[in-house]
Amino acid sequence: MLAIRLPAEVESRLDALALATGRTKTFYAREAILEHLDDLEDMYLAEKRLIEVRAGRSKTYSLEDVERRLGLAD
Repeated sequence: MLAIRLPAEVESRLDALALATGRTKTFYAREAILEHLDDLEDMYLAEKRLIEVRAGRSKTYSLEDVERRLGLAD
């Protein structure tokens, strides 16, 4: 169960969309969360990785290095 407070303008838009389509506000809230959850997780993972690289605790590889190591270089 999740309860969220939305700005009045967003709530009004959500009400109008739900009314116009015959779907519930919960349906649209769920869809919005599911659509963006992967992106948010990827962003936080990338930020964590960047911190590790900048701190010298993780190494990066160029595309050319990866291709050469996998035998994919021309």
